[in-house]
Amino acid sequence: MSDEIVAPTPTLSPSAPPVPTGPPPKVTNRGRTAVPIASSNSDTTDVPEFEPFGAPGPRGFPPLTEFLDIWDVDMIKRPDETNKKQHHTMLYNSDYLIVRRGQEFQIKITFNRPYKPAEDKFAVEFAIGSSPQFSKGTYIPVFPTSERQSTWPGRIIDTNANMVTMGITPLASCIVGKYNMYVAVVTPFGIRRTRRDNSRDLYILFNPWVADDAVFLDDEKERDECVMTEMGIIYHGAHGDIAERDWNYGQFNYGVLDACLYIMDRSDMPITNRGDPIKVTRKASAMMNSRDDEGVLVGNWSGDYTYGVAPTSWTGSTEILTTYASSKMPVAYAQCWVYAAVFNTFLRCLGIPSRVVTNYYSAHDNDGNLRTDIILDDTGRIDRNRTKDSIWNYHCWNECFMARPDLPPGFGGWQVVDATPQETSDGMYRCGPASVQAIKHGHTCYPFDAAFVFAEVNSDVVFYSRSRDGTMELVKVNPTHVGRLVLTKTPGDMTRRDITDQYKFPEGSTEERTTLEKAEEYGCKREKSNLPEADVDLVLPTLEVSVGDDFELNMEFTNRSDERRVVDAYISGSVVYYTGVTSSEFLLRTPRVTIGPNKSVKELVVVESKSYMKRLVEQANLHFIATGKIKETGQIITAMKVVTLHNPKLTVTVSEGGKVSEEMTVTVEFKNPFSFDLEGVYIRMEGPGILMPKFKYYSMIPAGSSLTWTEFFTPHRAGSTRMIAILDCPALRQVQGQASLTIEP
Repeated sequence: MSDEIVAPTPTLSPSAPPVPTGPPPKVTNRGRTAVPIASSNSDTTDVPEFEPFGAPGPRGFPPLTEFLDIWDVDMIKRPDETNKKQHHTMLYNSDYLIVRRGQEFQIKITFNRPYKPAEDKFAVEFAIGSSPQFSKGTYIPVFPTSERQSTWPGRIIDTNANMVTMGITPLASCIVGKYNMYVAVVTPFGIRRTRRDNSRDLYILFNPWVADDAVFLDDEKERDECVMTEMGIIYHGAHGDIAERDWNYGQFNYGVLDACLYIMDRSDMPITNRGDPIKVTRKASAMMNSRDDEGVLVGNWSGDYTYGVAPTSWTGSTEILTTYASSKMPVAYAQCWVYAAVFNTFLRCLGIPSRVVTNYYSAHDNDGNLRTDIILDDTGRIDRNRTKDSIWNYHCWNECFMARPDLPPGFGGWQVVDATPQETSDGMYRCGPASVQAIKHGHTCYPFDAAFVFAEVNSDVVFYSRSRDGTMELVKVNPTHVGRLVLTKTPGDMTRRDITDQYKFPEGSTEERTTLEKAEEYGCKREKSNLPEADVDLVLPTLEVSVGDDFELNMEFTNRSDERRVVDAYISGSVVYYTGVTSSEFLLRTPRVTIGPNKSVKELVVVESKSYMKRLVEQANLHFIATGKIKETGQIITAMKVVTLHNPKLTVTVSEGGKVSEEMTVTVEFKNPFSFDLEGVYIRMEGPGILMPKFKYYSMIPAGSSLTWTEFFTPHRAGSTRMIAILDCPALRQVQGQASLTIEP
């Protein structure tokens, strides 16, 4: 036996893994790609001024003075020079050259001696993003000789002493964005380049004037409206009482183009995708809202805008876009027309033809069918707790014009894109582009989101009666209420244009039935029950009522049968948001109406302003729904009507004799017509080419009193324009005024 001492075996007990501290590491491309994917137009790369062909000798490279050298580059970028005039970019308030792809532009290069084509070799180089590559289309050399050409053709237009005028034609499908430009000269020892100079940067946009571009629009009047026009009209209100809202898109204002490029940078959109209008518009429809990507605008339908600007207070897009680009934070607040208007500015600024469209009685269908379900209780009253679908009084979206090579022939042209966050598409709040032709013909399977837009204009309104034991009985189907009217502005005019026929065939036509059958093949479910038609009609009148007025609502019952009919009627009046969501009920009547054979009877309902005034929410919409049960047949009759209360107006007056660079005045006047004070009042004002956005705040406008605001401004552009102003406060939304004026050169 030895006296060796054996140490005890240590017992290992499990322990928790170490908890990392600090912020999580940023995920990079390391180990996945050789270089980061370029996704920022603002990132640039350092291009060497001299790129040797080989290693220098013991004494280095000899002086390069005997070889061609670049002294100056003239980008020909002033608004009155040929480039901006020919490329329709002279209105952009920018010191940079802005051109459109697929069309030649010119630059003038001054060398240290006359250019000798037989001996001298040079190229104009364009680079975009952080890692320019020829194969990706982010580095493009342009050569002056026909013997050697790249994807962008180049040619010598003129030589005069040491100056060469060169024509360059960007590819009609090239990347849209801001490029850096260099001039490179080949010497026996290497390539000599111009130094990086920000003043030689240039913007390249989409080109709807060129047939090879995917956004080509072969209609001069439409193209001028949908690309070049800054002042727009957005339609709102209600079907039967349409209202107009002036909007300054301001796509040419200082800072707007850079803000649009920043939006694409913020989305991490790869630079290489930015020449495809389908990808650009789909990405931008997500970036206009802040729901899932810190995009441009915060949506708010609550009525409480304490921490931002009320959606009804905006007059244009410029302030929104430049604020987003400078603050790097979403701007508060927006509703559908603000999303559509700012998106329109984005599209027009980049050169994609676009327009704002308003759909009256737009279905927001929560369960993915072609039915908007309204649940009634056994007394005929709406069960608001169980009615989940809503019909917006109106909804605004955009149409943009482009080819759709991803779809069968015939489905290019106008495409619906919608930035209002309603439902997710591929996991993000966005919608489109969806072909208008596909929507009209029921091809709801075509990308992107055609089924959702189809439902917005084609849903049936289906009424169910729910008994006390929970059973549901179908009592009425209204196939014509939704998508009643689709409007946009008339090109070149300040009138409205009905484009309903571009979205749907006439109600009841053979083509409409075929379209609905086609949509059903692709999975859209609709109500097919064929209920017997009731022999009593119920009609609610169309009314024009001002805020604060008492008014009468005449319900007309018409008996088309040869027998007497007794109707137990129910009429409900509610204050609603424009989205159709009820704020509060202010009226309830339950008359019994007796109608003789083949007779009509009017039931008068008096609505007093005191019943609704203190309950009003923004846009002042009153929603009346009338239902009735015919005692003899048990059939249900229904009618719905939205009454939009009209606001007082602002008076906008502009001084006479307007000339460019001469000071003028604009005066805004308003009188409070109500018996109560208006508190927290903002007035905003702007005009294309004459006045950037300005606002004033008034803590209170006492009842019956007036205000006057006079502002000086100096027009910087000749032509016809408008000054628009909006007064907005919690008690009174979107009081508007405008003045048209012509500025002489």
